[in-house]
Amino acid sequence: MKSSEIRKNFLDYFSGKGHTIVPSSGLVPEADPTLLFTNAGMVQFKKVFLGEEKREYQRAASCQKCMRAGGKHNDLENVGRTARHHTFFEMLGNFSFGDYFKEGAIEYGWEFLTKVLGLPEERLWVTIFEEDNEAERIWRDRIGLRPERIKRMGEEDNFWSMGDVGPCGPCSEIIIDQGEGVGCGGPSCQVGCDCDRYLELWNLVFMQFNRDADGVITPLPSPSIDTGMGLERLTAVLQGKLSNYDTDLFAPIIERVEKMSGVEYGRDPEQDLSIRAISDHSRAVTFLISEGILPSNEGRGYVLRRIIRRAARHGRFLGITEPFLHRITGTVIELLGEAYPEIVRSGELVEKATKGEEERFFETLERGLAMLEEEMQSLKARKKTVIPGSFAFKLYDTYGFPLDLTADIVLREGFTVDEEGFNEQMNIQRLKARRAWKGAAEEVAGRDIYGALAAEGVRSRFVGYHLEVTSSKVVRILKDGKAVQKAYAGDSVEIITEETPFYGESGGQVGDTGTIVGKEVSIEVVDTKKPVEEIIVHRCLVKEGTVSVGDTLEMAPDLEKRAATCRNHTATHLIHAALRKVLGEHVRQAGSLVTPSGLRFDFNHFAPLTDEEMEAVEREVNSAIRKNLEVTTEVLAYQEAVERGALAFFGEKYGETVRMVRIDEISSELCGGTHVTTTGDIGLIKILSESSVAAGVRRIEAITGEAALKTLNESYRILTECAGILKVSRTELPARIRRLMERQKELEKEVASLKESRKAESAKELLDDVRKVDDVSILAVRADSEEPQELRKMADLLRSKLGSGIVVLASKYDGKALLLASVTRDLAGRFSAGEIIKRLAPIVGGRGGGRPEMAQAGGKLVDKIDEAIEEAYRIVKEMTEERHQPQ
Repeated sequence: MKSSEIRKNFLDYFSGKGHTIVPSSGLVPEADPTLLFTNAGMVQFKKVFLGEEKREYQRAASCQKCMRAGGKHNDLENVGRTARHHTFFEMLGNFSFGDYFKEGAIEYGWEFLTKVLGLPEERLWVTIFEEDNEAERIWRDRIGLRPERIKRMGEEDNFWSMGDVGPCGPCSEIIIDQGEGVGCGGPSCQVGCDCDRYLELWNLVFMQFNRDADGVITPLPSPSIDTGMGLERLTAVLQGKLSNYDTDLFAPIIERVEKMSGVEYGRDPEQDLSIRAISDHSRAVTFLISEGILPSNEGRGYVLRRIIRRAARHGRFLGITEPFLHRITGTVIELLGEAYPEIVRSGELVEKATKGEEERFFETLERGLAMLEEEMQSLKARKKTVIPGSFAFKLYDTYGFPLDLTADIVLREGFTVDEEGFNEQMNIQRLKARRAWKGAAEEVAGRDIYGALAAEGVRSRFVGYHLEVTSSKVVRILKDGKAVQKAYAGDSVEIITEETPFYGESGGQVGDTGTIVGKEVSIEVVDTKKPVEEIIVHRCLVKEGTVSVGDTLEMAPDLEKRAATCRNHTATHLIHAALRKVLGEHVRQAGSLVTPSGLRFDFNHFAPLTDEEMEAVEREVNSAIRKNLEVTTEVLAYQEAVERGALAFFGEKYGETVRMVRIDEISSELCGGTHVTTTGDIGLIKILSESSVAAGVRRIEAITGEAALKTLNESYRILTECAGILKVSRTELPARIRRLMERQKELEKEVASLKESRKAESAKELLDDVRKVDDVSILAVRADSEEPQELRKMADLLRSKLGSGIVVLASKYDGKALLLASVTRDLAGRFSAGEIIKRLAPIVGGRGGGRPEMAQAGGKLVDKIDEAIEEAYRIVKEMTEERHQPQ
């Protein structure tokens, strides 16, 4: 049975059992910073399990994209070493939200495995939580499993939790016995042994509890079911393979690696490890980048960077010395593109981002190897043979060298690595990372009041798509995070109403401002937020009177600001479409900010836009504006919208039904924001700037409407004024300025030449002031108005003219006294310029120093310059006498 058939059979089976088939959510958990990546099928249903969100169904099934390469569930360093560990994998799962519980989950799981897939019952075992008598009874009495095939396990094995906080509960695992030949052969080999004989297939989690940040466990509103079964593992069992890498999910990728490296899989264990790692990592890279994650030095981007670099490292072990992984991602897309069309749409982006990171790593790899060689040579000189853990960690953290790579390299030179020291550094880093994620989790916890309100049934419906003003009842007033019944003049509060025309900040669009009024009460709305899907919160200042829960108020957003925001939001859709047309289909939105004053649009691209590309984008957008195209919205099923070509964006949360914004002939996007009704309402767009915000992410900033017209008019005025000053037409202005700049450079050269001539002449004159102290020629003179660098040039010139001697120059510059001493090379052993300056500087109220051949000082006492010049001769004479005194 092919993997694609297994995936389909699973979903078809549960669809036939009344389950809604839910598409996989993204690898980045939606609005959940407690997780680095989606690591299980239940992640997208977390709020449903917590009772904070309701769905139109109580039964669901999915094939979920998962990643275990960071956070609590991190398999990265094991990938390639075992038959089962992966970074990216697919998890088959069925879920019940207060519908069926343990009995239903167990019966469905058993029937699918034994009846639909045909696995032999006599090879199946189960484990249960040691205190779960109910699960044992169901397996024994309902399923008919013999008691000796039901094993009780402790909390570590059979109590599942999604993370440090969140839904959790006891679980039951269905296990298959792969036979004695697969096992370790030990006398104690049984269910729970770490060998591959007893292989876990399916984990049935009986979701009964929620664990908070303090570790306190409380019952969930209604018991639910969360199950998970790895597609890769199940495919291996059904295809009779002992390794996931031997299945049709990996075989085509491995074949591609074999062709590129010239290394045959199955010949050498170490090379096999590298081939498996590359095959796994190519899948992870493809799916991460397809969701807009790009290599960086923090968070998810850093995990992606490590995965790419680990694959590149294994490529070197196979003899591949140039970027290659980006080509393997194409095989991944061919293999899984039908199941996950998003990777097909992102193919160009995936290839370019991967190649760019590979090229950067190959550069850092050479530098890292050079540093390691230098460290080994240093240790050899000190007769030491252990690489310090701190140094190994630096290679790991800075250059992407995992510990095993460093250990393998140095072993050939007779060195070992201080693994304990390395692990200490690693634990420090993990602690910092954990604190960062916990900090984010605490931020979410701070918003729990809104989740609690949603769980109570509090709702606030947005009516601003069709109504500009409305009246509505106050359902909650919050002050300092706590519910109150009343608010008075001067209070800063949050007000929630049954309905509102105020847009709550989301999707990159800022929240509305405006006013709320009622009988003897006036309230200023300074911002509007949407902290959870069901609730819109007005952040307000009570200007006059008193407002109470239950009051009916008139609500009026600032319509002028709203109109400007609408223009800018629709403009972002036009910019997105134009960028995709001009630059290519790989362009995807990576973020946006829409305000009344302008817009910011972030997108995936790997090079700065040329002037021609910028003009082309702006031209496309303004062309669409002039056509006055109709902007329509439609609410429909998510899947239907995507099938009709609507673009969905990384980082945005979409429900079962979505709002599609369509601009005739131009674009279709899923968007909950407010928009103009025709593109002509935008009036005009002007791109102000294009810049880089991260590796592979560019940013355009632009303005529309009156703001764009004002900017153009101001630019026109300035151009006209400049043209008038230079007495040319506006079109001739660039050429005129270029000629002026060229002429200025010519004049600067002439001035510099004249200065040099003047210096030469001045030097000749100054040489007349040379005095002799014993056999040493000394020139101490004043050279006012010379800048410091000019003073040094003058000293060099005079020194060369003297041939042998000492030059001391003094100057008044910028209100201060400058002193400089220069000694010709033949005298540097007898006289130090630094010593001369050290003795002279106090005269002008300063201090200084420098090299034996040249030194300088500065001071505040400008009126002492002449005294310092005269003193220079005496100091040289003094230094000569000091040299002649007997020791």
